[in-house]
Amino acid sequence: MKNLLSLIRFPNLMIMLLTQVLVRLCLVFPERSLAKSFTWPFGVLLLATFCIGAAGYIINDYYDLKIDRINKPERIVVGKGLTRRKAMMLHLYLSLVSVTLGALLGWRIGLVYLGTGLLLWGYSAQLKKRPLVGNITVALLAGAMVLVVPLQAGQPSLAAWAYGVFAFLVTLIREIIKDMEDVQGDASFRCETLPILLGLPKTKWVLYFLLVCFWVFTAAVMVHEWESRLLVVYLFIGVVLPSLVLLRQLFYADRKRDFAQLSWLCKGIMVTGILSMLVWH
Repeated sequence: MKNLLSLIRFPNLMIMLLTQVLVRLCLVFPERSLAKSFTWPFGVLLLATFCIGAAGYIINDYYDLKIDRINKPERIVVGKGLTRRKAMMLHLYLSLVSVTLGALLGWRIGLVYLGTGLLLWGYSAQLKKRPLVGNITVALLAGAMVLVVPLQAGQPSLAAWAYGVFAFLVTLIREIIKDMEDVQGDASFRCETLPILLGLPKTKWVLYFLLVCFWVFTAAVMVHEWESRLLVVYLFIGVVLPSLVLLRQLFYADRKRDFAQLSWLCKGIMVTGILSMLVWH
């Protein structure tokens, strides 16, 4: 069981589900009671998200087995605790369940989860080996998992779009940092990730640019919501200040351990940003 939870990145899946719950409760239907917000279609949506997320992590580890023996030998499950054949079957089963559940909620939701499944497969097989393409793919999917909530509810939400952009930017930054962390193993198998193509110093400049974009976006949100002082203060303390720490540590980072710490910091910023929905308006 421990190996399976590690394989599907259970904590990450819980963050995804928490995000969707908060989007629905705080942004889409803030006036509804808790009981009225948790309808069975929303429960189906959460289950579809869990299944497609788990399927994505499994197929990623399936294709990354050789690379992970260099980058993360202690975290290998596929080929060790679970055969590659069983991993593929589990991936296909979870993907099918996710798409089927999505289709039950409407053809648009079904297409979202079908497209997500195909992109996750393409990412794991080829796209992640290409500069920026794989990073942008994962970042777009992170944003899509936010926006699918108002889509399913039939309730447009500008605030949900703001959090979708937030998820996109933080995920994009984190994915590039993870490529910097994994550069040794990726280079051994001729991957063409951004750090391999440009080198670490130039890749840092790409991240500096993305951080500036992130700050401009966050500042725009803070100005737009200026009357909600609690939200503004929260965003400054919980999102802006940690991102400044990220900038400082990124400047000095040059070892695998340094980039691993930066990746965790990005995840922390993602979580604190998500929790800001609790004080939205």
